Amino acid sequence: MTRTTHFGFKTVTEEEKAGKVADVFHSVAERYNLMNDLMSAGLHRIWKRFAIDVSGVKPGDKVLDIAGGTGDLSALFLKQVGQTGEVWLTDINNSMLSIGRDRLIDEGTPTPAAQCDAEKLPFPDNYFNCVSVAFGLRNMTHKAAALKEMLRVIKPGGTVIVLEFSKVWEPLRPAYDTYSFKILPFMGKIFANDAESYRYLAESIRMHPSQEELKEMMQAVGFEQVEYFNLTAGIVAIHRGYKF
Repeated sequence: MTRTTHFGFKTVTEEEKAGKVADVFHSVAERYNLMNDLMSAGLHRIWKRFAIDVSGVKPGDKVLDIAGGTGDLSALFLKQVGQTGEVWLTDINNSMLSIGRDRLIDEGTPTPAAQCDAEKLPFPDNYFNCVSVAFGLRNMTHKAAALKEMLRVIKPGGTVIVLEFSKVWEPLRPAYDTYSFKILPFMGKIFANDAESYRYLAESIRMHPSQEELKEMMQAVGFEQVEYFNLTAGIVAIHRGYKF
């Protein structure tokens, strides 16, 4: 029996979704950083900085950056772990990963990079002190499977950090919808020559679990003391959970 899932607001087979998501990020990779700054008015940098702060990562720690793309979080984590630490930059999309890897090399902070599927991580059990995923979980076909893999590779006492778009404060929803479905695709067309990819990104946000739903999902796979922090009126949320 063919299993289906969602790609934005469309219903597709699970096999189709992986290819369609890959096409989106191959398309947007070159302009990804520019579009992040334009779409969020630079706020994404504050959100990522806060994610680092709540991660509790310290010098000497080992960190796995899943869906790390162009390397924003990896660059910040490298400063936290210092010379004695270890940061792995990973992404399923080669176009995104190559940009992140090359950027870190150019900045004089090379770090291990691996193209891999978050649902089948090529790392041993109980290896990392922290696993992070920023703006990547919503694109994964089997979110619970990916979360289980994150739990597996974290050491006891370790932390997972999920930074993701979430459910915005209700009074702001009409304005946010107008921005997402009218302005965002227009910006994508003008600055990245790709309105459709940014229309998908807006739709994928609406299909992602709410703050409470994601908290329950993380608890269901085995994370403990799960909590979340709403940022910018819930446009994004950071979920944090522990492995004991």
